[in-house]
Amino acid sequence: MNNLQSQILNLLRRNGIFIGLSLMLIVALSLAIVFIPKGELHLLLCDRHTPARDILYRYYTHVAEWLPYVICVLILIFGRVGNAALASACIACSELFTQIVKHIVCAPRPVVWFAANMPDVQLPLVEGVRMNQWLSFPSGHTTSFFAVFFALSIVATKSLAVKRTNCEIDQQRYITICIGVFLQIILVLLAALGGYSRIYLSQHFALDVLGGMTVGLLISTICYAVFSRYEGQKWYNYRILKKK
Repeated sequence: MNNLQSQILNLLRRNGIFIGLSLMLIVALSLAIVFIPKGELHLLLCDRHTPARDILYRYYTHVAEWLPYVICVLILIFGRVGNAALASACIACSELFTQIVKHIVCAPRPVVWFAANMPDVQLPLVEGVRMNQWLSFPSGHTTSFFAVFFALSIVATKSLAVKRTNCEIDQQRYITICIGVFLQIILVLLAALGGYSRIYLSQHFALDVLGGMTVGLLISTICYAVFSRYEGQKWYNYRILKKK
């Protein structure tokens, strides 16, 4: 087994919960897209508005616009330079790919699509949210959510794996395993919540969110495969804040 295959297996083993739950979401959403008409599926997913949900999703959706930068800076300051570079590459490459596809496809957003195909339907919109009209597929916010939280999962579980290897007591190893599982569940839920916010706000269709999820996961995996080759090098393991 070559080094790349070994690194990919490590990625799957350490982040199996995140990847598994993400794949379950992708399959479920894909089946819904295949068997439910586009307009009906969108209304089914976004037609349960409450004042509390309006506030939650209106503001949480913007997390994708600033959180990636915060995460990368924090990893750079408190972790290894290579991990910060990996996280930055996952986010930047995913977003770049998404923007290229967006401008090639130039798909209509829900407000435009419904006006043309289902003019009698009034979308449940949230007051104060500026509605976009084009560049719908794939969802850039969803891409950012899954790229940043998957990158965070990769970095965190790798650190936990090192700690688990150094544990001399079985109970400590068990605790690190539980922390890793809990962390991955929370991260994938936060990413999924961000993706759903785009449907709830009628900024994207389910297909757009599915595309964003897929791009975020695949590009991040490719970036990990590239950066894993340099894990043993000095620059990768350099720390700005060195432990005493």
